[in-house]
Amino acid sequence: MKQPLVTPLDRDATPQAAKMADFYDETLGFTPNSLFTMMYRPRIADAFVEMNQAVMENKGRVTSALKREIAYLSSQATGCRYCEAHAIRAAERYGSTEERMQNIWEYKTHEAFSPADRAAFDLAIAASQVPNAVNQALAEEARAHWDEGEIVEIMGVVALFGYLNRWNDSMGTQLEEPAASTAAERLGHKGWNRGKHQY
Repeated sequence: MKQPLVTPLDRDATPQAAKMADFYDETLGFTPNSLFTMMYRPRIADAFVEMNQAVMENKGRVTSALKREIAYLSSQATGCRYCEAHAIRAAERYGSTEERMQNIWEYKTHEAFSPADRAAFDLAIAASQVPNAVNQALAEEARAHWDEGEIVEIMGVVALFGYLNRWNDSMGTQLEEPAASTAAERLGHKGWNRGKHQY
């Protein structure tokens, strides 16, 4: 793409955009351009922010770091480079370890990941595919390690990032420099690049 499908609004375009920018500056270190495209219809932006906060709320064993790792794997499965970069940056900011981030695609065998992690990641990757690849075996493995509320949390992350993956890959959202820098450092050895998200 030669330019994003929709040009993001400026952070000072409206009082609501400025308020949203302040919130994300604190949590992510910058405000995603995707939010500034949603702001053309503020109810969509508001609904997304509420859903994001509900899904990412820490309720216990499905930790903040684990949720961001799931978001990364889900985004990688769908091919959204923008969301991969955001998710790995958020994983770093919310407590994922260097060892886990560097070896996340070896999660099936690497010692940094528990059987419960593996079950969550397998479920997330299968749920991110089109057509959906969740089957009886994956469901049984997920239930062996996670209770129903925890599975809802895992699926909430996959569903939230399903929305973001489609939004950002279709929009060709320009990737912000802080996210690009983190992704290059954490994922570059696996072939990550900005793809369509640079102009």
